[in-house]
Amino acid sequence: MQTPTHSPTYLAAELRLPTNWLDYTLLGIYFVVVLGIGFAARRSVKTSLDFFLSGRSLPAWVTGLAFISANLAATEILGMAANSAQYGAYTVHWYWIGAIPAMVFLGLVMMPFYYGSKVRSVPEFLLLRFDRAAHLLSSLLFAFAAILIAGVNLYALAIVVEALLGWPQWVAIVVAGFFVLAYITLGGLSSAIYNEVLQFFVILAALIPITVLALKKVGGWDGLTDTLTKSHGDDFVTAWGGTGIGDANPLGANWLTIVLGLGFVLSFGYWTTNFAEVQRALSAKNLSAAQRTPLIAAFPKIFIVFLVMIPGLAAAALVPGFGTEESGYQYNDAIPYLMEGLLPNGVLGIAVTGLLAAFMAGMAANVSSFNTVFTTDIWARYVVTDREDGYYVRFGRLITAIGVLASIGTAFLASSFSNIMSYLQTLFSFFNVPMFVVFIIGMFWKRASMKSGFWGLLAGTTAAMINYFVLYKQDIISIPSDQGANFVSAIAGFVAGAVVMVAVSLFTAPKPTEELQGLVYGTRSPGMAEPPAPGDEAWYRKPALLGWGAVVLAAACYIPFSF
Repeated sequence: MQTPTHSPTYLAAELRLPTNWLDYTLLGIYFVVVLGIGFAARRSVKTSLDFFLSGRSLPAWVTGLAFISANLAATEILGMAANSAQYGAYTVHWYWIGAIPAMVFLGLVMMPFYYGSKVRSVPEFLLLRFDRAAHLLSSLLFAFAAILIAGVNLYALAIVVEALLGWPQWVAIVVAGFFVLAYITLGGLSSAIYNEVLQFFVILAALIPITVLALKKVGGWDGLTDTLTKSHGDDFVTAWGGTGIGDANPLGANWLTIVLGLGFVLSFGYWTTNFAEVQRALSAKNLSAAQRTPLIAAFPKIFIVFLVMIPGLAAAALVPGFGTEESGYQYNDAIPYLMEGLLPNGVLGIAVTGLLAAFMAGMAANVSSFNTVFTTDIWARYVVTDREDGYYVRFGRLITAIGVLASIGTAFLASSFSNIMSYLQTLFSFFNVPMFVVFIIGMFWKRASMKSGFWGLLAGTTAAMINYFVLYKQDIISIPSDQGANFVSAIAGFVAGAVVMVAVSLFTAPKPTEELQGLVYGTRSPGMAEPPAPGDEAWYRKPALLGWGAVVLAAACYIPFSF
């Protein structure tokens, strides 16, 4: 049965928060600090490399926290809490199987190719491995996707601020857009990254009180699971219950589509090729720091699931039929509903600031990656070439402003989804998955021809869109939920892209072997063989140990949710 949805244009009217001067003071302090970081970072911007990649000078702990903070946006806060209220404990899959393995793969396998080749963006790697057609198509698709996803964060912020604080939506959009525009225009990527480090801690300060108080409200973990088992069934509070092939479950997906669609295709497609994330690692000071960036981020990622899943489960336990029209709430209301009912003033101000920080972090990550790709991969490569370096810094600031304005225009495209996570996963299946299949085949198969990159990317994107908009939306095939459809779209896009790449490669010429050094597994470039920096011999600076530690810890966390 299709998951019930309804208009998500506004949150529930009764969620208005009783904010006072203390809450607004905390919010004001945060905005002042954000702009202060932008002004401080401006002094370090002297070249285009400084503006777009922080001069490749940042330490691993900074880029690691920025890496996870860039992901702590609407997807994480409202979207994953909504996911939990709608689907239950299945949310853990988005973290322990849908993130950690791919983050480890990025750090251990792919970062040596990205960082060693000295590319400034993910699409630029496709230019080196394939040809200009693959590069231009991937650049255009990524730029378009980045603006759409930035718009999700602006839209989510606007509806939350209107419902909780009473600000008109346009005021929330303009205020948030202005601050993101100001600090990225001033300090470039360095400003975005240092603000993301600050935002990481602000977000935790917001989510931890909500989670603790929500758990106390429902009688602890035992009270929560007992209530949900009675109202939603046993499978709602387990990770794998009811996921046998042919079984019905709240998520509308079986173990095979979870493992292949989410755990492999969507997960690896997002974490390994999404430049909004990879850009943080590319700004690290050396290859070791670049490799450790996603690995450091993997450890907090393992535990953040509890800070978004428990509030969603608690909302479902406290309000019968939460998310349906009869309850008066949408799934996206889970976090705001708990804020309104549980948090005192002061703590409420921190929580509101945390939500704004999350949305701004997500928007800033996409806007900063958009300005880099548009400037270096589209404008400087195909439109205005061979200009002085300062020209591209100035153009980067201009396109940042245009990107923010475009994000405002795309914000309301998210309004057709009552679960923001569903919308974002749909975008990832369209744009990230086809790019991943091109990367993975090009990186591990020398015979993949120059022309295969473009046709594989085009075929994968087209197949994913046909599955979602034609086969699923027109009820030609029966898929129980939007999330299930996203998993199937991801698999379709991956398979179509792979088949077309192989077919095209068999009939077109491969790239000369001497041009594949450092771009294909088994070959090395001088940048990949750099000596270890002083102190990198310490165990906590060894990427392999960090990576396998994260995988083992994530696997261990599955055990309590598997039965």
